[in-house]
Amino acid sequence: MVNMKSGLALVVAICIAGLVQAQQKGNAAKTQRPNIVLIYADDLGYGDISCNGATKVHTPNIDRLASQGIRFTNGHASSATCTPSRYSILTGQYAWRRKGTGIAPGDAPLIIDTAMTTLPSMLQSAGYTTGAVGKWHLGIGDQKGPDWNGELKPGPLEIGFHYCWIMPATADRVPCVYVENHHVANLDPKDPIKVSYIAPIGDEPTGKNNPELLVMKASHGHNNAIVNGIGRIGFMQGGTAALWKDDLIAATLTAKAQHFIIDNKANPFFLYFATHDIHVPRVPGKDFLGKSGLGVRGDAILQLDWTVGQIMHTLDSLHLTQNTILVFTSDNGPVVDDGYEDQAVELLNGHTPAGPFRGGKYSNFDGGAHIPFIVRWPGKVKPGVSAALVSQLDLLRSFSVLTGQSLSKAAGPDSYNMLAAFTGKDKKGRESIIVHAGALSIIKGKWKYIQPGKGPRIDRNVNIELGNDTLPQLYDLSKDPGEKNNVAAQHPAIIAELKPALNSH
Repeated sequence: MVNMKSGLALVVAICIAGLVQAQQKGNAAKTQRPNIVLIYADDLGYGDISCNGATKVHTPNIDRLASQGIRFTNGHASSATCTPSRYSILTGQYAWRRKGTGIAPGDAPLIIDTAMTTLPSMLQSAGYTTGAVGKWHLGIGDQKGPDWNGELKPGPLEIGFHYCWIMPATADRVPCVYVENHHVANLDPKDPIKVSYIAPIGDEPTGKNNPELLVMKASHGHNNAIVNGIGRIGFMQGGTAALWKDDLIAATLTAKAQHFIIDNKANPFFLYFATHDIHVPRVPGKDFLGKSGLGVRGDAILQLDWTVGQIMHTLDSLHLTQNTILVFTSDNGPVVDDGYEDQAVELLNGHTPAGPFRGGKYSNFDGGAHIPFIVRWPGKVKPGVSAALVSQLDLLRSFSVLTGQSLSKAAGPDSYNMLAAFTGKDKKGRESIIVHAGALSIIKGKWKYIQPGKGPRIDRNVNIELGNDTLPQLYDLSKDPGEKNNVAAQHPAIIAELKPALNSH
């Protein structure tokens, strides 16, 4: 985690800030607009947390969060992969409506139109201070590509954030550096960064040609640049002083998120905290390594749970908990082997990352986008469990209503006001949602219809059923949450209803 000196400094800062905040409490605080913290986990499956039924790994902090808020059993990301889900949660628009919103390469330009209304820009208009910390993976820079040694824009600041400390893409893609606002953090100008996604740079070693230099071997892909002994996607040279340390990513991001809360405690703030855990490469900090009994994937889940606990503790210490909406969810479902030989498969020990659902990340089946979803707002949200159908898309319009912001019809076109569902007053939620993986599917009531599509039935690299079929698929989720029995032939009337409903979008 953080080193002793910096950790102590952060504790002292929280304590001092807490005393100041306590002194400022009064009648004004009762009418203050709520702070909003969105913790967005990475590749966390529905069954990866103990409040959703996991027994082989325990997540006490996430469980405590769930016990203090609403745990949704029917919550969904918009996609079964990361970039599209991140695009949708910030824009309120299905990613498949816009070209270029697939899984972004590490040197992609910004894929969100800066003219769009976004969750952070809407909250900026409502008077919130907005911050993004953690994994970005939505591109940065213009169409010429990012200038890693210069000014990196457009980026998070151009779509509504006042501040950002981000990983440009993912930990398995170069460049392996943090970006603070418009520049690579800690970059030495005498050691400029060079990045290529086409060919090796100079005589830099690669995972493919120099496997003896690797501390973690690749199971598929991830054999280009070697950074910290780990093969990555893409090639990189330079930027030595700016490189992150993989075992400190969680601690670094958590500390940045805590500091953002401390620095902005006096006024309404919105924090988008996109953790790296439990995405590959999984390199847990020393305090978590070997602690789960499920290998490094399980250890990373424990580290994620610690992160959630740290954010909760910070809010408690600053006396902000009562006036803060805390949302915890994941960008897509789980994947166990996603490119590295880390023994995650061998050490599962009976753990079922997707819980009762079939498939996982990349899949049309429910394991792909049926994810953990928890909302806590003490005094406003009665703790409990809700089966309401909710989507991450709806945070934009729901929070616009909460903060009194009027949105045009063009803004967040696929986002609906689900504030009543998010606060537990509405037990039904949405009429339907659309989920994107290899094909599109629609869930309405107890029924799920998956479009016919092409492609393999199983992704052999990750050993996940993709749910592709040349025939229509229909599942009664009330009886068959595992989507084992395709009943399309028995219910042509339901197909006749759902197919045009999906096509109309």
